[in-house]
Amino acid sequence: MKPRIAMRIPLLGHDDKRIARAPVKPRSGVKQQSSPASSRTDPGNTYWIRKVYLRLLPLLFVSYFVCYLDRINVGFAALTMNKDLGFTATVFALGATAFFWGYCLFEIPSNIVLEKIGARVWIARIMITWGLFSCATAFVTGAISFATIRFFLGVCEAGFFPGMILYFTYWFPARYRGRVVGWFMTAIPVSIALGAPISTALLELDGIWGLRGWSWLFIGEAVPAVILGFVVLFYLTDRPEKAHWLEPHEREWLVAELQAERSVVEQARVYSVLQSLVNPRVLALSVIYLGIATAGVGLVIFLPQMIRQLGVSNLMTGFATSVPYIFGTVGMIICGYVTDRMHERRWNLFFTCLAAAVGMFAAALLTGSFWALAGMSVATIGFYGMKTSFWPLPSTFLSGTAAAAAIAGINSIGNLGGLIGPIAVGWLKDTTGSFEAGLFFLSGCALVSAIVTLVAVRERRSRVEPAGVGMTPA
Repeated sequence: MKPRIAMRIPLLGHDDKRIARAPVKPRSGVKQQSSPASSRTDPGNTYWIRKVYLRLLPLLFVSYFVCYLDRINVGFAALTMNKDLGFTATVFALGATAFFWGYCLFEIPSNIVLEKIGARVWIARIMITWGLFSCATAFVTGAISFATIRFFLGVCEAGFFPGMILYFTYWFPARYRGRVVGWFMTAIPVSIALGAPISTALLELDGIWGLRGWSWLFIGEAVPAVILGFVVLFYLTDRPEKAHWLEPHEREWLVAELQAERSVVEQARVYSVLQSLVNPRVLALSVIYLGIATAGVGLVIFLPQMIRQLGVSNLMTGFATSVPYIFGTVGMIICGYVTDRMHERRWNLFFTCLAAAVGMFAAALLTGSFWALAGMSVATIGFYGMKTSFWPLPSTFLSGTAAAAAIAGINSIGNLGGLIGPIAVGWLKDTTGSFEAGLFFLSGCALVSAIVTLVAVRERRSRVEPAGVGMTPA
């Protein structure tokens, strides 16, 4: 006899603790547990999820570390490249942000292809091609070649991050995704914290084999992407059904859990790709991410130059740049744990966005001193901490190709901030002679994200806790 299951319709910001489990028919050789909620507490299930963590997260973390390093290393290259190529702050910003034109245009098609052909082959293709174009940046000779290479780098990388968010929905039940996203996305602040001294150290290779230091920077940080692309091709598993490294009863349980969650979402409503892209909930999430991405990218592209103006060496600039992102790394891990333990997304999202706005405002007031790093540290906790409560939200009301398109759409619109932030900061710097106005602008963008979260993200509490249906081997 099938268990009785409480049902509800997920809304934007729904507490994924309360995502109901659809009825699951036990397979042959599998018996239903005596307690319907035992799938949440059974130590065996926790162990199985840990196996998936340890199998997938290390490789994906390292891949995203290299990905983000190849994206932002241009900020460190600018310490010497701008003078060598005669770039002003505005010209540099326009060239650097050409990346986001290619990235945003091809994000949705790339994620739909991943959903159709599988993550293993498509992620490997992304990594190998972006590594080649990142390496090609070492040989640019002026503004046009610089912008062209950056555009094609964006085209090649498009789909990597939203593909990973979609990939996690194939492997992890909703109640684990905040922590998964948190650990995965710590690669961003870690790539900046570790990449800063690595990048500035590579600048010291200037003149070796006739190459300038910034050329060595691009080459040295591009090669790992190509190597990792081939590792992904032979190591990654597309879906749990193909996971030979899980025991049969572990696969049975994981597939049943994920299918139950998808069934609940699809019973509420099944969206087409177009419907998902114009859905008000998706648009609200896009605006939230746009504000935070504008502030975050605007800071990371120009932070090395802000610190360099304080009169320190290139090497010390790298170490100082890493300070806010060390705090951001710790903050992201803690925020991921908190949002999953609280089974709450909305208020966690609001307060992290607000922290980003307050931190950038403080940094603007303290511009010209090392104390600005304190404000930037608070801001990075907000920038990265918000992602742990933000990215689990789309899968609470979308699934399949619609989820793939919506996640990519949100990320595409958000990454327009990669155009807006640096261009605005560069123009304000050239106009006013200081970074202060640019930091105030970035603070305002983060504040918009906090306000939209407060207004547009709603949680409706269910009177009845839905039961989970767990399975164990007979």
